[in-house]
Amino acid sequence: MRDGEQKSRKFARRLRKEMTDAEVILWAFIRRNATGWRFRRQHPIGPYVADFACIAARLVIEIDGATHGADAASYDAARTRHLEGAGWRVLRVGNLDVYRELDGVWRKIIDVLGTPPSPPSAVLPPQAGEE
Repeated sequence: MRDGEQKSRKFARRLRKEMTDAEVILWAFIRRNATGWRFRRQHPIGPYVADFACIAARLVIEIDGATHGADAASYDAARTRHLEGAGWRVLRVGNLDVYRELDGVWRKIIDVLGTPPSPPSAVLPPQAGEE
């Protein structure tokens, strides 16, 4: 494992323990609403840590807070370019949207995700000689 990846993993562990109020609210909502899609919170992707990531859909959800001024906007733009260059879609939502319009945020996430993957079938295909 490269040094940068190891730092990202350690940082992600710390962030999981120090989630913002908006992240806690959205994470609880995601966990309560079974969609067929699995999410990870504070997931390291290269040198960055995504607030939430759906690996199967290659979707990153970022929650932008009140501290997102000009410097943060520039950092976020570079981060988004990196993630999109690595094949991820990035959905940004604001803290206030999570607090005031959680259902709307959820609908936006579901719209971006689309149809969930099919669950694995309990019926195994016939093996050679069983047909």
